[in-house]
Amino acid sequence: MTEKTLLKRCLAELLGTFILVYFGAGAAAITILLAQGEQWQSDFLCNGIGALGGLGDWLAIGFAFAIAVAASIYIFGHISGCHINPAVTIALWTVKRFPGKEVVPYIGFQLIGATLASMLFVLVVGKRAATVGCCGATALFPGINYAQGILNEAMITFFLMLTIMALIVDARAPMQVAGLLIGLVVGAGITTTGNITGASFNPARTFGPYVGNSLFGGPNLWIQFPVYIIGPIIGAIVAALLYTHIAELNK
Repeated sequence: MTEKTLLKRCLAELLGTFILVYFGAGAAAITILLAQGEQWQSDFLCNGIGALGGLGDWLAIGFAFAIAVAASIYIFGHISGCHINPAVTIALWTVKRFPGKEVVPYIGFQLIGATLASMLFVLVVGKRAATVGCCGATALFPGINYAQGILNEAMITFFLMLTIMALIVDARAPMQVAGLLIGLVVGAGITTTGNITGASFNPARTFGPYVGNSLFGGPNLWIQFPVYIIGPIIGAIVAALLYTHIAELNK
């Protein structure tokens, strides 16, 4: 079997990230739209998730993300590795499991895929997907400061990256269930901590909706973007280094 070209692998990353944001962040936006007119549980409009059922809303959003992640892995995993997350790409490069010259192209196409997903979602649903649904953007919930947000994003991405290392990078693991279990880890993180930071795990997942909001009149949340860069990258790198050490992958 011939190795896929960098362009083909980058296109797979674009499409995988597109699926993640269109269905995952799209589910978050639709949840807010369904709650329109209800009594918000927060002063911040985009934190209206939960107005129709609290944890049940996060469970539904987490389920949508879980399916999107699992599907993307099974569709594109054999082509690009299906990182669909700059933090994952950077972590794999850190432990010498990904070539440095391909880091920037991968991340660039992931960001493009996320942005295109948000833009198309607004075109399908209308501008209210941005002005009311905030394009499903992640944001810090009331009472959560930057340090807490970074810590939460680092924690959930740490567990995601551990799962990726164990089920995909480690050749000793049964890869048939990798997509399902990785998707479920994402779904669990969103269900548990969605009401803290929106549970991004992923700078690209946050970047796309932020751009969609900027283009279509949604809220300006860019001041919070560092939370969704620093936290996931730290969590992913620590997990990759730790698993490499305790599993003795380099031996």
